[in-house]
Amino acid sequence: MLCTRCHHFEAAPDGVLCSQCAAAPAFQAPPAGAPKAWLRSPVGLGRATATLLAVTAAVDAFAVGADFLEYDVTGDLAGGAFGDAVLDRADLADTLTAVAASAQAAVLLACAVVFVIWLWRVRVNAEVFAPDGHRKARGWVIAGWVVPFVSVWYPRRVVLDVWDASSPEGQREGHALVNVWWTLWLLTNVVGRFLAGMAGEADSPQEIHDAMAQMMFADGVDLVAALVAALVAAALVLRLTRMQDEKARRGPAVPAAV
Repeated sequence: MLCTRCHHFEAAPDGVLCSQCAAAPAFQAPPAGAPKAWLRSPVGLGRATATLLAVTAAVDAFAVGADFLEYDVTGDLAGGAFGDAVLDRADLADTLTAVAASAQAAVLLACAVVFVIWLWRVRVNAEVFAPDGHRKARGWVIAGWVVPFVSVWYPRRVVLDVWDASSPEGQREGHALVNVWWTLWLLTNVVGRFLAGMAGEADSPQEIHDAMAQMMFADGVDLVAALVAALVAAALVLRLTRMQDEKARRGPAVPAAV
């Protein structure tokens, strides 16, 4: 039977607590009325999230290539070239940009779903480590991404609290990795939405040509940010996953004998 306190180690044969929980009062008991928290390994979800972040960067690279082809062929059309070869390239460019847009949306959705599931898992784990160490209710792990205005800072706050709760006993990991990750997330969203909105208003070949320059810039920013974010976010996910795994395996800190 698993320990009824940490839900991670086997309970002693003659009790309901593992030897480590029996020897020390921490992990702390949750506050009255708090939702139940239990330890579960985030390792598989962490690796899946890091993999999907890398796939996102690869899809963004494909989108930049499709944007360049669209930019090139619309430049020819704006210059008056309407031969069969140009029209064939235009059809190919339209197909590739449509495929790229669909792929970006699909991969982003998959990555978002897996990331939020991982974040929920590590948040519940963090409540076992530090029940009183969270400034936002558990529901904000999901709601924080979709509620207008607060979505600008609530997810970062949730991650910071999880990060601090998962830090080794007696140590406090710096927040630089979290801050870089969140800055890149805001950058890709603000710049990408603004330029994509401008591109959506294009109609004539010349307007589309000019708009594709903006789209190439938007996708280029996404690509650079995605490459960096894939490294940073993967480092964040894997580091936080490793901290929780190591902390859970160590079990509660046993106080020094007086």
